[in-house]
Amino acid sequence: MTGALNLLLAPAGVESFRVPRDAEEKGTFANVIDTLKSYYDKSVDTANSYVETVKGYKIEEKAKNAYDETVRAVTTYSGIFGDQLYHMLYSQDTA
Repeated sequence: MTGALNLLLAPAGVESFRVPRDAEEKGTFANVIDTLKSYYDKSVDTANSYVETVKGYKIEEKAKNAYDETVRAVTTYSGIFGDQLYHMLYSQDTA
């Protein structure tokens, strides 16, 4: 009778052992997913901090100012060149 009782309880013990094992495997998978999400979040945060740092340098404003100054200088010097060319071509002899 003891042997029969052991045969009846043995499968129940094995089955109850499998339930936590399946839950543990799902936990491991969830841990992997959580770790990957964490790496992704850290990389996005790092990229955002780099973008904010670059914005802090005001590169866009500096580039716009450099462009505006260049346009002003080119306009000025092209005007001077145009005047010089005009006076070379249409010079009046005063002598």
